[in-house]
Amino acid sequence: MSDKPLIAITMGDPCGVGPEIIVKAWSHPEVGARCFPLVVGDRGALERALRVCGSRMGIAEVAEPEDACRVPANAMALLPLSRLTEEDLRYGRPTLATGEAVYRYICTAARLCLAGRVAAMATAPINKEAMNRAGHDFHGHTELLAELCGVGDYVMMLAGDLLRVSLVTIHEALRDVPGLISRERVLNTIRITAAGVRLLTGKDRPRLAVLALNPHCGEGGMFGNEEQESITPAIEAAQGEGIDAAGPLSADTLFYFAQKGEYDGVVAMYHDQGLIPLKMLHFDDGVNVTLGLPIIRTSVDHGTAYDLAGTGRASEKSLLAAVRMAVGMAEGSKGGADAVNGGRVRLD
Repeated sequence: MSDKPLIAITMGDPCGVGPEIIVKAWSHPEVGARCFPLVVGDRGALERALRVCGSRMGIAEVAEPEDACRVPANAMALLPLSRLTEEDLRYGRPTLATGEAVYRYICTAARLCLAGRVAAMATAPINKEAMNRAGHDFHGHTELLAELCGVGDYVMMLAGDLLRVSLVTIHEALRDVPGLISRERVLNTIRITAAGVRLLTGKDRPRLAVLALNPHCGEGGMFGNEEQESITPAIEAAQGEGIDAAGPLSADTLFYFAQKGEYDGVVAMYHDQGLIPLKMLHFDDGVNVTLGLPIIRTSVDHGTAYDLAGTGRASEKSLLAAVRMAVGMAEGSKGGADAVNGGRVRLD
């Protein structure tokens, strides 16, 4: 008897390494042992990736996601949403058609999650510019998924075995960041991060470190007053709600202690402040997870890697870690719809 979650894996940009890392991740026995994986994407791109990677796996197209649970072990379950041409599948040269296809992959997987027909989604990297040129103006997966889910408060976190880092601001120009640091925004990020880290770690009261924006925490206002006006009041409010949040802490020293396990999660004020140290430690196996959504979404923490596309050399480690985290979060979640037990399929 098997009781495993059904996980949708979106192909991402077919002109990048997404199809290849999916094929390579699929070859790891733990994927099939822990979940029913379902590729959401394009058959031509997947066939090419199988050839590039030297895989003898077959492809089984499915009409409904639940059919993936009956696909034999020597085939990859595929929900085909596009029929891209050779012109569209040139490595490193996405077209309007591929930009539209990427959008459809994400939307379909998200809606399947919302309907409870799959337990979670794990996403391969996309070309944001191609998706925008196709008429879908989003900065990335995170913002698109938030709109699809009708969520205003969400958090982007990157996680590995040693560090988990969430961001108060995500894809913003550095000059705009100080004006976006408000008490409410920092407090919402702390709240969502605490809830997400509880699910990831199983700890009832995870310990969070909240970073300062300015060097040396602003040095009493000499280098900026965001700490005094916004960050400290947010931390105090979070502590009043029972959240174990420390700070504001200086980013130039905090990560030394965080990577030693003194904190379960770190709240950073802006993109590079948090993700440079994260990727120093977890370049190959980091996972991007969107917190605050009513669905489970994990992703690789790298881009389309056009320079590696078609070589079969792109590492599948980040996608493998994303699938592993999606499964773990699905197993730890108590939510779900009745159709297939929230994407969890029981076979006797």
